[in-house]
Amino acid sequence: MPQHVEEEREIVEVIHDVGDLAASAGRTDLASRLTQTTARLQDPAIRVIVVGEFKQGKSKLINALVNAPACPVDDDVATSVPTTVGYAEQASAWVTEQPHAPGAEPQRREVPLADLADYVAERGNPRNERGILSAEVLLPREILRGGLKLVDSPGVGGLESSNSLATLAALTSAHAVLLVSDASQEYTEPEVQFLRHAMRISPNVAAVLAKIDLYPDWRRIEEIDRDHLDGSGDVPIFSVSSDLRLLAAEMQDRALNDESGFPALVAHLRREVLGHAEVIHRRSAVHDLTSVVDQLGMSLRAELSALLNPMDTPRMIAELEEAKSRADEFRGRSARWQVTLTDGIADLVADMEHDVRDRLRKVQREAERAIEEGDPGPIWDQIREWLDQRVTAAVTETFVWTDERSRWLSEEVAELFSQGESEIPAVDVSDIRGVLEPVEELGGLDAGQLSAGEKIYIGVRGSYGGVLMVGLATGLIGMALINPLSLIAGVLVGRRAYREDMGNRLSRRQQEAKVIVRRHIDEVTFQVGKQLRDRLRLVQRTARDHFGSMAEELHRSLSDALLTAKQAATDFTASRDERVAVLQQRVQELERLRASIPQNVIDGPVAPLALQQGPVGS
Repeated sequence: MPQHVEEEREIVEVIHDVGDLAASAGRTDLASRLTQTTARLQDPAIRVIVVGEFKQGKSKLINALVNAPACPVDDDVATSVPTTVGYAEQASAWVTEQPHAPGAEPQRREVPLADLADYVAERGNPRNERGILSAEVLLPREILRGGLKLVDSPGVGGLESSNSLATLAALTSAHAVLLVSDASQEYTEPEVQFLRHAMRISPNVAAVLAKIDLYPDWRRIEEIDRDHLDGSGDVPIFSVSSDLRLLAAEMQDRALNDESGFPALVAHLRREVLGHAEVIHRRSAVHDLTSVVDQLGMSLRAELSALLNPMDTPRMIAELEEAKSRADEFRGRSARWQVTLTDGIADLVADMEHDVRDRLRKVQREAERAIEEGDPGPIWDQIREWLDQRVTAAVTETFVWTDERSRWLSEEVAELFSQGESEIPAVDVSDIRGVLEPVEELGGLDAGQLSAGEKIYIGVRGSYGGVLMVGLATGLIGMALINPLSLIAGVLVGRRAYREDMGNRLSRRQQEAKVIVRRHIDEVTFQVGKQLRDRLRLVQRTARDHFGSMAEELHRSLSDALLTAKQAATDFTASRDERVAVLQQRVQELERLRASIPQNVIDGPVAPLALQQGPVGS
């Protein structure tokens, strides 16, 4: 049995024993905390999201990793629904769909594995008209047994598009990210920018160069891609061929498998993703165990000391009173961690509102300059598309920055609370899904195209004055009202009138376009500002409730210890010796359990668990 599996089994057994002791002592709060610890340890749900543009080989990469047709693959098949591939003893497929009835809860149901493409692919479910929220494929594969879950995300039509930003938002719930790009060309600027965003959100990012069997110059592409990533941090690149991997598995050919490049990718997943996440989960479990054992022992030792050393009881009671008083202050609003949290959120709200206004004003100025440089009417569709991309990119940058700042604030609060040893609750602030839904689409604009009749009308209307003016003047010398000179004058004046009219129309369209852009920017600013405030308040409430509950646990432990010490000090009954024996037995049991906690697991620094695995409840 692997060492980490043996360690996990030992920790679970200790958690069970300590939980029984906590329940028997009436500390249901501590027992509930250990129940959650056990669930987190036994089902780590280590998510690896596979992202990339359409037809880059994401689905086939997952199939090659698990050596099974888990995700539909075909030349005319594109994934339209996120599909998670996880472990189970029996192969099965499930979909979660949103009923059309208003207010109905999403429903999860099993579907035949062979029919999965009808639910998750564009061919069987174009534009997700079935309303499928997600799909899950469960397979008996060894690589998935440790809790690894591979997520096949829908392709995005250009990583600068708004669709890619929803994918970027999902990265906050991932332990690792694989960006897939085939070897047909080097990284584009949007792909490099996407990687940089991903590195700010996810703790583990890697790049995969796929389809190397189809492109002889893939090594040159890999070298260029590495140059693109210089200065972006440590992003490993794995060059692989899914077809060679599947063929090697079918033929049981180890050399062909090595040539496919997959052994290095699998080793990365096992060592850097699974291994790291397992260490984090075990350290978190050990921390919870140690904390609960300390709190259970506090009351027992206080009572035992009062019974065995009655002369020293007043001093011990005074110390417990002082500790309880500090605990009262610690859970109050004036506690330093509470003040830091409240002030930090207020500052963060102000900074982020200023940031989003500043970014959107820059977009507005760029749009207005583009409008002033020409006629916005004929190219309004292109301007709308460009503006949507720039606005979404600006909003995403703000939310990613907010996510970073909120995590930093949570770490600072945790440091004040318990010297950084506490697990920090994380809230997904960078998720922009739904943020811009209440914002109305950018309004339309007259293209400024005039028909031939309209042009003739404008010209005739302008030329009328010229014909009449010159015709009357030439009539003084006996010429007719309409003569060659008056016609020439009419053409010249009409031409000038036509130009002036077209200039006025252009100015009106430019002003109208600017008004539309400003109104859209104002609406986006209002909506994003509200979402920022709401989500940061959620960060504040989550951190406050989390650390507040821990402060309550500590306060109750001190109160129980103080109460039992006072009762023991006044208890001189014949049952004193029996009570001492019981307390000594329980203390010995706690010491035995503490000694059985694997101490080597907590060696070395480690980031808080929730910062490694994404938002709570993800």
